Amino acid sequence: MNPRLFALALMVVAVLASAVAVVYSRHLHRQAYISLTMLEHERDELNIEFGRLQLEQATWSEANRIEQVAGNRIGMKYPTDADIVVLQP
Repeated sequence: MNPRLFALALMVVAVLASAVAVVYSRHLHRQAYISLTMLEHERDELNIEFGRLQLEQATWSEANRIEQVAGNRIGMKYPTDADIVVLQP
């Protein structure tokens, strides 16, 4: 076999292998980018839900809401003056 022909064949194989490696690398990059985009979208959705839950928690823990629930559900009320007993030591 002619050495020039062998070198040419070796270079063609090297170029083809390099081209396949580039295509595979770009494919992996696209897959990683798609995954990153999906995870960023999920992160954004979770941040929105977290904000809503914080707002809901703040609403449910307001003092007037707690007083309303205590009065309606379990019949709690502020004591009257007659109900207050002062103990002397």
